[in-house]
Amino acid sequence: MRSIEIPRNFHDIEIEAAAALDRGVILLCSGEPSLQPKIRIGANTYINRNAFIDASLEITIGHECAIGPGCYITDHDHGTELGLPPLAQPLISKPTQIGDRVWLGANVTVLKGVTIGADAVVGAGSVVTKDIPERAIAVGAPAKVIRYRQGAGMESTDQLIKSLQQ
Repeated sequence: MRSIEIPRNFHDIEIEAAAALDRGVILLCSGEPSLQPKIRIGANTYINRNAFIDASLEITIGHECAIGPGCYITDHDHGTELGLPPLAQPLISKPTQIGDRVWLGANVTVLKGVTIGADAVVGAGSVVTKDIPERAIAVGAPAKVIRYRQGAGMESTDQLIKSLQQ
């Protein structure tokens, strides 16, 4: 752990063994303290410089993930009721889940309620607004799947698509 910032509610954070958080990482838990951790970071996960994890309900980051520099991961946003200033709007929260062995490139934004499946890769600068399946490679704003990872023990993209269609 290098110089990270936990502005409040440090007891709402669970970091498993051998996780590494680099300089400038911010872990922010908003709202009342919870009985369950609001931020969970899995074993052997690395969170690079200046990443910001912003939780009001629940953010889970799996084991052996690589979170690039400048990433922003959240589980909430504010309402949009006309006549209320932005900070007077109620928080709208939904759990955000990042599976095991996920790689987020530099400056990726992951929004509330998103699940990113195990072994997925999200390209630098992408904005994840919807779920990303396991082994997908997704890029863009909003992030879209461009292909699937293949390798030892992994089905080809054609086999995966056929199995999903059945």
